[in-house]
Amino acid sequence: MTTIEMDVQSAWDALENAILPSGYRVEITEGKIIMTPQGECQSDILIEAAPQIKKQLAGQGKVLSDVMIDFPSRLYGYAPDLAVVAPGSERNSRGRFEWHSLEAVIEVLSKSTRDNDFTKKLRMYAECAIPLYVIIDPSDGTCTIHRHPTRRGTYDELEQISFGEDLVLPLEGREIVVRTDGFPRDDC
Repeated sequence: MTTIEMDVQSAWDALENAILPSGYRVEITEGKIIMTPQGECQSDILIEAAPQIKKQLAGQGKVLSDVMIDFPSRLYGYAPDLAVVAPGSERNSRGRFEWHSLEAVIEVLSKSTRDNDFTKKLRMYAECAIPLYVIIDPSDGTCTIHRHPTRRGTYDELEQISFGEDLVLPLEGREIVVRTDGFPRDDC
């Protein structure tokens, strides 16, 4: 495994020797460590989507779930529900992938994460030039696809599809299609 040096301090450094409880999602927002349990509905969607993505990647990239990604910030440390890592990406000296390795991020909303997913994460992912950000909302049965990030912290293109329609992820030089008809609708 080749490693690359990271020039920026990572928000995850604050947790380097911490013992974290299992079954909780840990992220850092505005310098605050936030631990939340994953809901059954979120879990069902991730279990449904991840194998579809992995199979279609066919070794051309990698899909990660709830894995720490180093972002260029001491205040924000995110572990996306699903992250698609570009082919040929290398881990840094901490053994983690960095923001510029990501082709897509998928987050599944819950009541407790709604504000973060639609504001803070959207802004961070756009500022970091992550090409594709998808928010899956089981409470209304939709997937919102954000494309063409700007340095202003927004995306220039937005598309919404309903559960039951195919979720198309246009990646660099290839396209991944995720069937959503098995996604549960629920008020997570």
